[in-house]
Parts: sequence; structure tokens; C-alpha cells
Amino acid sequence: MASLVPNIDSGLILGIKVPKVKALAKSLYSTPDGERFLNNLPHKYFDENNLHMQMINLEKDFNVQVELLQKFLPYIDNWATCDGFSSTAFKNNTQNLLPLIDLWFTFDKPYYKRFALLCLQKYFLTDCFDQTILERAFNVVSEEYYVNMMVAWFFATALTKQYQKTLPFIESKKLSPFVQNKTIQKACESLAIPKDRKQYLKTLKI
Repeated sequence: MASLVPNIDSGLILGIKVPKVKALAKSLYSTPDGERFLNNLPHKYFDENNLHMQMINLEKDFNVQVELLQKFLPYIDNWATCDGFSSTAFKNNTQNLLPLIDLWFTFDKPYYKRFALLCLQKYFLTDCFDQTILERAFNVVSEEYYVNMMVAWFFATALTKQYQKTLPFIESKKLSPFVQNKTIQKACESLAIPKDRKQYLKTLKI
């Protein structure tokens, strides 16, 4: 795990596997010990942050989940904790979620931006998709590696779900060379994109 999150001190990684973290989250959530844990920020260990996110995932009320996230987002310091988020409440409240995403983009902190991109990718590329979703991701400018990787992942996913509407953003070649080429690489690794489209995408590398 330490090799996958090189920006985290390996001494702060306990190595608890995800299924055990999820099981612990279920046993703690809605208990006095769980409430104390959620309020005890910042945590020391990487695994504690992952547990915190898994506990947030269990909350079914949209407003409560947002409140928990607002308290926790300033302390997220790695992609694994950030990307561990999943929410039925967010999926069912996209109209209320979009203004929050726009707010998170305004913060000059990499994991606010990565989290906002993650939410766009998870909840806005299918049923409630429109062109502005792509524009939001396209306008993200960052020097942070983990933000740019998320932009690339977003557009690669968008190519699998909204190919015709996403392609002009790739054809414009206005993404940074790193993001452009990573997007194409990830898209070409996807089984959801036909071979002929992959061949064309490869011609758009910078």
C-alpha cells in the first residue's frame, strides 16, 4: 500500500485491508464510539482516514453526509482515502450536489478538487449529464499530479459514457499534454471503447 500512496509516511500505514475497514465502519457507525471517532480530527493513521470515509459512506441522509464531508475534506491527504467515497444519497440529490461541487472547485487544495472531480465522474456522466459537466472538468487547472490524474480519469470515463460529446474536448488538444495523453491512455485501456475509436484517439496524443 505504501508504494501506491508515496506521499504518505509509510510509518503511518497500518495495512488494514479494505473489507476489514468496511466491517469496522459498520460496527462503529451510529454508536457513541463512532461519533467520538468522527469528531476526533485530524486522525494520525492513513487507515483511520479510510475508516472515516467508509463511515461517511454509510450515512443515508444527504444533508448529514454533506456536513460530515465538510468537516473531513480539509484533512484528506491522499487519493486512496478520497476515492473511497461512494454515496446513494449523492446519486439521488444531484441538483443539490452540483453547487457543492462548484464550491469545492474554488478551494486551492488538491483533494478538494480531486473530490469534486470524483463526484462529477460518479454522478453526472449518465442520467443528469449535460455539456457543462465536461466544461467544469475541462476548466480545472492544477500543477498537482493527483488532480491532473483525476482530470484524465474523468475524461477517459466520459469517453466511455458520452463519447461523441466528449471527443471535441480531446480533439481541441487544449488539455495539458500530461492530461491529454493520460486520458487517451486510460481510454485505450478500457474495454468499453471499440478498437476503431481507440485507434483514432491515439492520433490525438500530444
